[in-house]
Amino acid sequence: MITVTRALAVAAALTLTTVVTACSAPSSSPASGATITVRIPDPGNSGALALGKKDGSLDAALAKVGAKVEWTGSAGPFAPAAQELDNNELDLAEGSITSAIAALAQKPGFRLFAAVAPDKIAEGILVKDNSGINSVADLAGKKVVVSHGGSAEYLLLRALAQNHVADAAVTRVYLQPNQSAAVLHSGQVDAWATWSTFSIAERANAGEHFLVTGGDIGSQNYAVWAVRNEFQQQHPAVVAAFYTYLHDAEVALRQHPEAGINVVHSAGPDAVDGRAKDLTIEDLRALSPVSAITDADRAAFAEVARFFADQHVTDGIVDVAPHLIDITAAGNR
Repeated sequence: MITVTRALAVAAALTLTTVVTACSAPSSSPASGATITVRIPDPGNSGALALGKKDGSLDAALAKVGAKVEWTGSAGPFAPAAQELDNNELDLAEGSITSAIAALAQKPGFRLFAAVAPDKIAEGILVKDNSGINSVADLAGKKVVVSHGGSAEYLLLRALAQNHVADAAVTRVYLQPNQSAAVLHSGQVDAWATWSTFSIAERANAGEHFLVTGGDIGSQNYAVWAVRNEFQQQHPAVVAAFYTYLHDAEVALRQHPEAGINVVHSAGPDAVDGRAKDLTIEDLRALSPVSAITDADRAAFAEVARFFADQHVTDGIVDVAPHLIDITAAGNR
């Protein structure tokens, strides 16, 4: 059943890509007939792109618009990816709207063309099962580890604001996500604001639970897809074809999320089993597929930008609107 579903998703992606190509190919075809290379962070061992890489369906879809993928590095926090977009080292990358706003405040070298509704169940604030912290109010006087200017800091500040706890009452400890688990395990901090990449393993294996989730605090922390400005200007049909493929593949994956887990291998640091696998399936099933950015999404992005300015994460309100693309419009301008 999973194989049939995946085949249907690929067929749909190829069909819709053909339509996009017919409408937009002249504006994105290389003058010499050379293949366009699209640089994307490697998806690793899970998700729709991992499936597309493994079975060749993504390359097949992009070949219809004269393009191919070059996998660069690995997917991770958006801040370094934003720098790579700015420095012409990357063409497409996924991150959070919170991280995107922080990056746009520095140097707007990219635009956003697609979004995924906020994860309500697998991001939030983690505490140890025996911490004695039972409410957001209990965080007063405590230390919470976050990464600067992105999802983690947003989740913490949003939780504090929603529960009328002064942000000054909580000490923010700024660390990179891959450094954060150790300080929580050692007791150097009392809580950790994080997202699914890290929270699932912690909840499955480290004796931790969510104090609050994104859903509990009304988080507007969308996932977003970004494209380097020059790449979008030169190859809009390639971006549209990539979007169409990813949307259709994720629609199929939400119905059978187990197909997107342990895609390449079932053992190793990026493989999941047991409770971690169950939590991953639960999260994938709950997530919406990547979609074009709507007016409601635009309003939510503006709300996040205002919140970050109010909380002095950014120096003033970042106007996100000029950096959004209507991926469904002809030419995507």
